[in-house]
Amino acid sequence: MKGDQEILDLKIHPLTIERWDDLEELFGPHGADGGCWCMYWRLKRSQFDAGRGDSNRKAFKQITASGRPPGLLAYEGKKAVGWMAVAPRDEYPTMDRSRVLKRVDVKKVWSISCFYTAASYRRKGVTFALIEEAKVFVHKQGGTVLEGYPIIPHSDKISCGSAYTGLMSAFLKAGFKEVARYSATRPIMRFELSGNPEESYE
Repeated sequence: MKGDQEILDLKIHPLTIERWDDLEELFGPHGADGGCWCMYWRLKRSQFDAGRGDSNRKAFKQITASGRPPGLLAYEGKKAVGWMAVAPRDEYPTMDRSRVLKRVDVKKVWSISCFYTAASYRRKGVTFALIEEAKVFVHKQGGTVLEGYPIIPHSDKISCGSAYTGLMSAFLKAGFKEVARYSATRPIMRFELSGNPEESYE
């Protein structure tokens, strides 16, 4: 692996049900951020709020068990230290109800919807490493357009919760281009997939 991945010696794998316990350990008892369990974009807001905590956990575990990985886990050694949700945008219906994240066009895109990194591993390139692996992951499944929805922070002091969709700087470093912006601090960015990227997450 390149760059920061070499420094941390990260290995990145799709989330399967066999790796579920590793995700639970990473997310902790509160489900990463306030009982989210990565269901925020998958449910109507009333359903999400009602399911905060264990209901959201069970729902996301069921998705994971269905057979198609809903994202990627980054490991250092045997410990999961980072998470990224990535799936076809159609699996995130709440995005279509967002003024800020409304569709740019009719292209079939895959969406990077969120990140979560263990506190001691933040600002060490984990997000960038996950974005790079997402290109391989999506391309192997026939995807041609990968989309991200990062924020542009107002200062260096930013909470994990407010930066859960990633920072624009990481997406720029990974070669993404801005294609739309419906809010001053929330660009929509894309990477066009082509060629035969290295299958590095086997």
